[in-house]
Amino acid sequence: MSAATAPAVGTRSGGTAVNLVRSEYRKIRTTNTWWLFGLFTLILLAITLLFNMLQAHFYLTSPPPGADDPTQAAQFGLQSQAATQAANIFTSGQFFGGLFVMLLAILMITNEYYHQTATTTYLITPRRTAVIGAKFVMAIVAAAFFWLVITAIDLTAGAIYLHTEHVSAHLGDWVVQRAILVNLMVFALWGVFGVGLGVLIRSQIGATITAALLYVIGTQLAQLVFFLIRQFLIKKDGVLTAMVIVPATAAQIAVSAVQAFPQAPPWWVGALVLLGYGVVTGLIGIAIMRRRDIS
Repeated sequence: MSAATAPAVGTRSGGTAVNLVRSEYRKIRTTNTWWLFGLFTLILLAITLLFNMLQAHFYLTSPPPGADDPTQAAQFGLQSQAATQAANIFTSGQFFGGLFVMLLAILMITNEYYHQTATTTYLITPRRTAVIGAKFVMAIVAAAFFWLVITAIDLTAGAIYLHTEHVSAHLGDWVVQRAILVNLMVFALWGVFGVGLGVLIRSQIGATITAALLYVIGTQLAQLVFFLIRQFLIKKDGVLTAMVIVPATAAQIAVSAVQAFPQAPPWWVGALVLLGYGVVTGLIGIAIMRRRDIS
């Protein structure tokens, strides 16, 4: 929402869109939450980077497998491309970075109820759409900051590593550039998801635990279900292609330089699925906040 359409409730109240976003920024800055999430993100980023570098070394230096297993051979063919491994390294930390961005966005909403400041917030700015819009904007800004720091580390460490492997970083290739840019969109959408989930579940503990379980365990269970259906019920590759409906899997597909796995749809399908989830989450969040009793 632009400043022109924001409610004119005075400078002190933070009635303009810009002041509302600044207010959300101050709420994040004055708590310890953001840097704790940032610290955990950096630790897990280091582990992920190391894993992805070891994986890249394996695919770039190992001979291709025999033709006895077509699926394994196809997977190796995709992963053994230098551009694929470069994009994978340069988007390291997306999984856990997205998780912490989502949790931070959840706290932006649930803190209002936990600290009982929601009533004051909505009395100062009666137009709830403006308030929730500012939270969405701040969640996206925070997500972009996480992406920027993570990507800067990925590019620096990744370029050095690929140089030691005598492999081009492929930063001039569009597929690698696209993966890095789409990764920014993915981070932003996890922020949107977090705000939406925080609106849906008021309890701070309940929302954060639910989000973490769905994100980590739920993703693995959903993928397992698809694999079991493919193995025992519907023995068609389209079943695995349909895994794109799982948000974390869609994110993996969206940032892949070529294909995340042989049955995966094109990258833009994953991006559209995530974007669709983001739009729906945003609309639901606004609708709930406009109608819900805040007491």
